[in-house]
Amino acid sequence: MTSELTRADLGWSAFYTSQLEVEEFEATTPARVSAVHRTQIAALTETGPISLSLDPGMSSGEIAVGDWVLCDPEVARMIRRLDRQSTLQRGSDYHYGERQLIAANIDTLFITTSCNADFNVARLERYLALAHDAEITPVIILTKADQTDDTESYTVQAEALGRDLSVVTLDALHGDVAGVLVPWIGTGQTVALAGSSGVGKTTLANALTGDNAATQSIREDDARGRHTTTKRSLHRLPTGGWLIDTPGMRGLGVADVAAGIAATFPEISEVEGNCRFRNCEHVSEPGCAIQAGIAAGDIDPERLKRFQKLVREDAQATETIAQAHSRGRKFGKIVKAAQSRKKR
Repeated sequence: MTSELTRADLGWSAFYTSQLEVEEFEATTPARVSAVHRTQIAALTETGPISLSLDPGMSSGEIAVGDWVLCDPEVARMIRRLDRQSTLQRGSDYHYGERQLIAANIDTLFITTSCNADFNVARLERYLALAHDAEITPVIILTKADQTDDTESYTVQAEALGRDLSVVTLDALHGDVAGVLVPWIGTGQTVALAGSSGVGKTTLANALTGDNAATQSIREDDARGRHTTTKRSLHRLPTGGWLIDTPGMRGLGVADVAAGIAATFPEISEVEGNCRFRNCEHVSEPGCAIQAGIAAGDIDPERLKRFQKLVREDAQATETIAQAHSRGRKFGKIVKAAQSRKKR
């Protein structure tokens, strides 16, 4: 099955072709990363799967599932990674000053949640901010529709989280799941599947791929489950698309995604610049456009609270990243200066 693939089937486009040097057209082979290991990466080429050793000096943390790399298949070595069309990443839960790669070169993010106690609008907004910032199309998938008599309330809440936001409600164990999701999983399209543990991601992935990976039970009191998927991996779909499954993520920090937050809360970000005072805190200041929007029923005060919380968190994490980079540059200068003195 894999041997019949073309580069277009794998998701290749003119965006990647434009990055090749003239000599690379003949001397290298493009490959798409399907899994990342400690010292090697698994990848797919037009002629089949291949295992590649990393380029010297590069760590596995710099490579993401979905990346395109150039390789020399004769020696099974990666030569370089091509620029990404999109990068999905989250802020560090422990404020190390760096962001964690989730996946690369994604067209659509299936943000998966279930019609039970797991449903959480604040968490969904975090996923939406990450997707919008990466310029990835978000789609909210509401699973376990068979376990509630009130799917409409979940759908209404989800649809209120964005303009023209696609929300799909389904029972992944029954029905034509691929048929419902076909607009996003056609030939060459790549979707990433994200959400908390226990929301039915593995069941949904099974329905899309035709596999039968085992699922885990969930706790009935809070609808939380155990991790079924423990590694990110790329899977081909019968519809011609590609699925990147990700482990459940309960911690979902934001960092350096101000544009994504603004796009997630357009009813707020588009009018806050109209406040009379530049440093308006949108509480009781005269001429506050946000408070006027609340009074007019155009802005949900609870959405405003969540927006402000994300903005504060993002600003703090972004500053932490900047400080870490600054420390790294200063340390590098110190090392270079010491090396220069030794040579004298």
